[in-house]
Amino acid sequence: MLVIKEDRTATMEFDIEIIRKDFPILSQKVNGQPLVYLDNAASSQKPLAVIDAISDYYKTTHSNVHRGVHYLSQRATTAYEDTREKVRALINAKLDHEIIFTRGTTESINLLASSLGKHQIQKGDEIVISEMEHHSNIVPWQLLCEETGAILKVIPVNDQGEITEESYHNVINEKTKIVAICHVSNTLGTINSIASIIEYAHQFGALTVIDGAQALPHMTVDVQQLNCDFYCFSGHKMFGPTGIGILYGKEALLDALPPYHGGGNMIENVTFEKTTYNKLPHKFEAGTPNIAGGIGLGAAIDYIMKIGYEEIGKYEDELAKYGHEQLSAIKNLRFIGDATEKSAVFSFVIEGIHPSDLGTILDQQGIAVRTGHHCTQPLMDKFGISGTVRASFAFYNTIDEVDRLVNGINKAVAMLS
Repeated sequence: MLVIKEDRTATMEFDIEIIRKDFPILSQKVNGQPLVYLDNAASSQKPLAVIDAISDYYKTTHSNVHRGVHYLSQRATTAYEDTREKVRALINAKLDHEIIFTRGTTESINLLASSLGKHQIQKGDEIVISEMEHHSNIVPWQLLCEETGAILKVIPVNDQGEITEESYHNVINEKTKIVAICHVSNTLGTINSIASIIEYAHQFGALTVIDGAQALPHMTVDVQQLNCDFYCFSGHKMFGPTGIGILYGKEALLDALPPYHGGGNMIENVTFEKTTYNKLPHKFEAGTPNIAGGIGLGAAIDYIMKIGYEEIGKYEDELAKYGHEQLSAIKNLRFIGDATEKSAVFSFVIEGIHPSDLGTILDQQGIAVRTGHHCTQPLMDKFGISGTVRASFAFYNTIDEVDRLVNGINKAVAMLS
């Protein structure tokens, strides 16, 4: 039975059937079959609470935020800024102005690459990433290296898709200025030992940038406990809207960085001779923001908190365990990455079958998976493949859907062999 109180910290008993009813898209049929949505690492589905929050905003509240003296502007500003506080509480940031709204993880990382590059990266400095990074945590740093003459260094991963302590320590030295690492791999599902990675980087005075896009939908993140310098994530992967994301940064570091975009809201005073900049967080939030997206993200956070990360973790661990057992029984299936610590993400290939062909036949059965390189082409090169099939789970998926996936793969294999 669902038990929801007005308090954000209230929890609800984990009833998968009730939870699934909160996500209207899951009730539809695809190609005559009930939808099985297993593409959550790319983007998760939205509960009615999020959809209604966005709709209600446009119906009752829409106005531009900040500086407006009229009722609608003040009401919209309050709703939008409430989300900033919800994010602060979600990740246990010290201060709400350490929370910067962006369009997503990609923009958050690009903002840092641009602003850090202007502020403190010089020729010969080293920036460290890992072999499992998403392109959005590779390309911005490559661009920065091209502009400044800095050197990009890469931590290799082992055959299980893990960063070992030895491989990490081998690339860090006194020249390291930035260490940019994913918390959870979008392709492998590997959960990296972020706390120890951050601690070691700080021994050399390096700044740490954590790509948390795949972490926040599934687990508690405490940025003060991690002691990361910057943490980035996206709303659309954690059951919120597209086009909204977060950059967390320590206050002193954000204060020291130059702005990324120029325009309205990010200024204190403008003359033709000189412009002075607004205080945090507005210095990094030029122009009219994605107000509806911000309010929708707040609703998504409320929804997650009502279920509770502990319950989400327990349930997804069971899905992952069952999924691994069942997929392992499929003949000629090879997992790409099989880390000891991983989320409910399975990337795999089947000998003699192209991932796109397998994905197409699964789609004909109403099963949505992702195929290709998953924006991790260097990782595909490491494993000597062009791409994989990726099935990624969320707390609204079921054991029955695991069975449908396995049966669908077996049917596809029989057709394609």
